[in-house]
Amino acid sequence: MSFLTRLRELFARPAPAPTPGARRPSHAPLPADAGQEDRLREQLAADPNDVVAFNELAELVRLRASEVEQPDPLSADTGPIEASSADTAHWALAEELAGRPRAWYPLIELARLSLLDDKEGAMRRLGAACERDPSGKALASGISMLRAAHMPADALGLGVGHWSPADQDAEAGRQVIGAALDAGRPAEARQHLRALAEYGADRPGTAGVVAELEPFVAAAEARPKTS
Repeated sequence: MSFLTRLRELFARPAPAPTPGARRPSHAPLPADAGQEDRLREQLAADPNDVVAFNELAELVRLRASEVEQPDPLSADTGPIEASSADTAHWALAEELAGRPRAWYPLIELARLSLLDDKEGAMRRLGAACERDPSGKALASGISMLRAAHMPADALGLGVGHWSPADQDAEAGRQVIGAALDAGRPAEARQHLRALAEYGADRPGTAGVVAELEPFVAAAEARPKTS
């Protein structure tokens, strides 16, 4: 059973959602790390795109979820059970915070968690994240995630659809050009490098990114084409 199928079954009868970022009501005793959780949730309530706070809280809820049930240590299912519980807790946190209108990083996490089971849905979430963030940080994160997943064509498609070199961080351009190189498309990499140099000239860091990527693009152009 896939991860998303388990999630659909788990949330088939959803309870009323709490305020995004708030602790979920519970009659259970507070865990020892409740203070840390509350601090991180306060940070995320103020900024749902605080990557450090999100990752710290995600690690906390994943660890806690994996410790809820202690299956037989001799069972071969121990690893998958713990991983499933941790992923479900991680998903619930990201989904909770993604309800904020300006939250883009939680959508990136939802896309990452669903990429293997639901590529189409993951790409929609990445597109929505990019639309929520005009700075290009979401785009850079989304492309980087897809490149790490060995999906350069999808990464390049996301970049072409959402990149605006005149308005976005130079890092977004770096990722677009990197995706073109990963996809074996040096001509497109050159085209995007020129666009970054021309339209992003007034953006901080652009000159450094262009100088850094120029030799990689040139090397890709010089390689013999393979049939």
